[in-house]
Amino acid sequence: MPVYLPQMKLLVSIFLFTVPLSAFSQAQKAELAIDSIMKSSPVMGISVAVVKNNKLVYSHSFGLKDQSKNTPLTDDCLFRIASISKSFSATAIMQLVEAKKISLEDDVSKLVGFPIRNPQFPNQVITLGMLLSHRSSLNDSQGYFSLDVLNPAKNSNWTQCYNPVEPGKGYMYCNLNFNMAGTIIEKVSGERFDQYIKRHILMPLKIDGGYCVDSLDKSRFATIYEYSIDSAKFKASLAAYAPRTQEIANYQMGYSTPIFSPTGGMKISTRDLARYMIMHSQRGKFEGKRIISKRSSKVMQTPLSEEEHYGLALLKTDRLIAGKTMTGHTGSAYGLESLMFFQPKEKFGLVVISNGCHPESVDGFNLILKKTANALYDAFIQ
Repeated sequence: MPVYLPQMKLLVSIFLFTVPLSAFSQAQKAELAIDSIMKSSPVMGISVAVVKNNKLVYSHSFGLKDQSKNTPLTDDCLFRIASISKSFSATAIMQLVEAKKISLEDDVSKLVGFPIRNPQFPNQVITLGMLLSHRSSLNDSQGYFSLDVLNPAKNSNWTQCYNPVEPGKGYMYCNLNFNMAGTIIEKVSGERFDQYIKRHILMPLKIDGGYCVDSLDKSRFATIYEYSIDSAKFKASLAAYAPRTQEIANYQMGYSTPIFSPTGGMKISTRDLARYMIMHSQRGKFEGKRIISKRSSKVMQTPLSEEEHYGLALLKTDRLIAGKTMTGHTGSAYGLESLMFFQPKEKFGLVVISNGCHPESVDGFNLILKKTANALYDAFIQ
């Protein structure tokens, strides 16, 4: 049974079947639709934000933040947003490219300080741009929470980290790519990864979030739940917000970076993620502050091939909203599901995050999130 308990106003409940839908406000239309979605399938909670004309026009949260305490989800809750985090790492890299401290064509081996070479293509340089576009030939078979897996001096099975594909010639999604990118940000900038992101991206955008658990208000964390289809129950994923305090105390700059998970560890609210999304929709600028150049923004948003439609930590798709080609990213980890997609020319965007729901997917999207995104589009944009 769904965990969500509808919190609709009594007036809406009483007149649901007697008042035409057109009589309701846009917000009420959206909330009725999302209420129906949450009743139809197991959901712990959903938080949403809608951007229209590059302005935040709506945000709301449904369901529970903490099942054990019956605490409702609210708009100021922080979520670990999973792979949408990759775009923050890519944005930081583009800042360093603009500062001429680095190039997308740089040899990753030289940047990280140990050999990064596919053993089947030992003479082929693996570039920073290949990492950010998932065309490095790397895989996650050995794990990705430590660079030791890739370091020949640390792992005798390092060759297993590579696919039998020439670097730059094929796409394969790989989390290790972005944990390496985070490491490179440290080495080039001289700042610890989480602090660089905070100083150069979050603070200019007036966003309260980050990668370091101990630097955030833990009371705001939305508990993440994994749903088991077999047991039809939710289980809290406590590891999602593990502070890793001891590991940080023994931190090695330019090597320990995966502790913060540049590939998936950003903690942020839905409203603040919408602010960040508007920046990308406006080609790198938000409220008078330029985070990256128009050129860098275009590079991030331009797919490298028509097969996977992936640029640098941002992809294009026409499968979320029918008839609309949108740019953004999804996230999935520990039971959390997230999406952030925008349409730059039409100046609208959608953010949907669930801290636990049925994992069924369609067209590359979690089904509940896709239905929710379409309900928001129908109510506010169409």
